[in-house]
Amino acid sequence: MLFRELVLENFGSYLGRNTLNLLPDLSADSRPIILIGGMNGGGKTTIMDAMRLALYGARAQCSTRGSLSYGDFLDQCVSRHTLPTEKARVELAFQVAEDGDLRDIRIVRYWERNPKDGKDTLGILVNDWADKTLLNTWDEYIENLLPLGISNLFLFDGEQVKELAEQETPPVGVFDAIQSLLGLELAERLAADLDVLVTRKRRDLATKSQLEAIETIEAKLDLQQLESATVEREIEQIELKLETAIEREGQAFDKFILEGGKIAAQGKELELESKAIQTQIDRHRQDLCQLAAGSLPLALITPLLTQARSQAALELRHQQGTAALDLLVDRDRRLLDFLHHQSLSVETISEIQTFLTSENHSLEQAAELDPPAWLAADPEAISYLDTLLKSEIDRDRALVVKLQTQLIKLEAELDFLDRQIAEAASPEEYIRLKAQESTARELVSQLKADKITSERRHQELDRVITKTRQELATYTETNISLKNDRHIIDSIAKVKATLEVFKVKLTLKKINKLENEVTECFRYLLHKSELVQRVTIDSSTFALTLHDREGKLLPKNRLSAGEKQLLAIALLWGLARVSGRQLPIAIDTPLGRLDSSHRTNLIERYFPAASQQVILLSTDTEVAETEVTNLRERGAITREYTLEHNSSEQRTQVRSGYFW
Repeated sequence: MLFRELVLENFGSYLGRNTLNLLPDLSADSRPIILIGGMNGGGKTTIMDAMRLALYGARAQCSTRGSLSYGDFLDQCVSRHTLPTEKARVELAFQVAEDGDLRDIRIVRYWERNPKDGKDTLGILVNDWADKTLLNTWDEYIENLLPLGISNLFLFDGEQVKELAEQETPPVGVFDAIQSLLGLELAERLAADLDVLVTRKRRDLATKSQLEAIETIEAKLDLQQLESATVEREIEQIELKLETAIEREGQAFDKFILEGGKIAAQGKELELESKAIQTQIDRHRQDLCQLAAGSLPLALITPLLTQARSQAALELRHQQGTAALDLLVDRDRRLLDFLHHQSLSVETISEIQTFLTSENHSLEQAAELDPPAWLAADPEAISYLDTLLKSEIDRDRALVVKLQTQLIKLEAELDFLDRQIAEAASPEEYIRLKAQESTARELVSQLKADKITSERRHQELDRVITKTRQELATYTETNISLKNDRHIIDSIAKVKATLEVFKVKLTLKKINKLENEVTECFRYLLHKSELVQRVTIDSSTFALTLHDREGKLLPKNRLSAGEKQLLAIALLWGLARVSGRQLPIAIDTPLGRLDSSHRTNLIERYFPAASQQVILLSTDTEVAETEVTNLRERGAITREYTLEHNSSEQRTQVRSGYFW
């Protein structure tokens, strides 16, 4: 099956006739992708709704229908700029191979505002000729070709993938689609048909009194089943309300935080914390003042102090030299006096005196200070100067750096707290915000309680219905004696037991095949292929379980958000492959929540291989310039369109070509 053309006329934001050629190029170099670009609110989802509406009519699961009747929904879909005499119209043409022949089928649905009887007008053309036979059996025909139950596996959007990725078990729609796709509903349908047959046989065999008793029990059973269905609908309505209430509760909480409600609630704590930080700041500033009052300012003249220390050392050495020279002169004088009393010649004494005088003169020259002494520092002053230069100044400087660093950090914290306190809501605003949050939370609690009550009521009704069915079976079995019909009833019971065994074995067989396909698809899409070795699927809940290369359980929370979405896409892809149906795939908002590496994997591996026809409806930030260039270089795109939306006129038009 291939979609060939989609026509939207006065449908949603599409005024006038808008046509999209959807047929891909399936030549040797297959180009399966039809790329449709549009901004948010520009009409992408409307295209998905148009395809669903064309195929399924009143049964279509369209995004904007909600709880509207079909007539109200059709009226809502008519473009607001349409003239009273004009009609809305959707057409979907597709090709399908049947018995070796290729048939062109065109579905046409049109209606006017406030359609009569709440219906549209349906037309079916086969090879451009009206086909009344196919028109009368259209629902059965399309159910065989593309069953409504599995359509969400082929026509889906990013939000559906997100929901499937975040839940531990598949949502109801996907659960039903899996059952339908695997053929499991056939066994359940056969069991239900057997129950109908048993009921008919019992009615045929019963006497008038027995028939009246059976009818009474059946009427009671019908009422109980009707009440059960009503409770089921109530639960569905409560779930919808609960979903909305939870969303509003989140919005109320976000508003409470955003508008300063949380800060206002913490006002006293924040003020105490602010005062404590201010006290630390004051203490640090006081410590800095004390350091500034000590020897720390001398750090500014460290070079001058070093020079003074050198000068003091020089002058000290000069003083010591002068004292030593005086001692030598005195010693020489006493030596000469001693020599005069000895029996030495005058010449010898004169030479000794000349030598000593010369040596003392040399010492005097060496001891002379140039420049002359000016500091006159005593040893105690020199020792204190050494202490300053070697320890005190460096110690005080390091302490100042530490205090300044701490002071900057504390001032930043104080500034942040002051801003928080300034942003806090007023007492009146706090009361209002808190009341809104409390109201939203109480509504959620009430709805949860209502849901629990309804579910308990539903469970009780299930028990009552089971008991009534047993009563009906017991009554009829007690009063019906004809052997042939007894044989039929007994045989049906055996068939149902055998059918249950068959269903279990069939489920295991189909699930095993699905597991292999999902594992292969996930490992193919995942850029860390060594992370997951196998994906297993629970046969009753269809929940996915991951296993690493050693066969150990791999918790799903180990996966990133992007990897979880790839797992969801792998499940959808695997289901499509297991179905064995060659059907188109249309994806709305395909890449919105994925990072670059996972986007690349989808661009390169999934979109070109997902099906022989892949329709992508994307914004300019999902399939951006890099991604579309990649797809073009791979030759994967057949056609490109852009949905140009005029927000002032609330109108969308289709033009050829993508954003770039």
